[in-house]
Amino acid sequence: MSVFKVNVMAVNPKSTEKVTPPIEVLVDTGAELTWLPRDLLLQIAIEPVRKRAFVTATKQIVQREVGYAILRSEGYETIDEVVFAESGDMNLLGVRTIEGFGVMIDNVAHRFVAITTLAV
Repeated sequence: MSVFKVNVMAVNPKSTEKVTPPIEVLVDTGAELTWLPRDLLLQIAIEPVRKRAFVTATKQIVQREVGYAILRSEGYETIDEVVFAESGDMNLLGVRTIEGFGVMIDNVAHRFVAITTLAV
């Protein structure tokens, strides 16, 4: 597992001119989904579509709303589910978004490295 920080922007997929300012997030290959501040997602009119249960690093089970966003970071872009993080939650860039970017993590240099996607 590798952990470092990058800036990410969320874009409303229904209205692509609505974009958050850069948000510093922890790149965490141990987290499945990306967690971004609820208020910033709502400001760009990203709508929650359902609730999901998550087990936190402290082994607590929490419920959070999720929606869909286009995510951009370090020149990469993908669309993914995003968790509406509440006050006290960490901002995270999860492994599904990392895979959607088509990158792997360089654990030494703490950066994204583009990879070739398998079509098999």
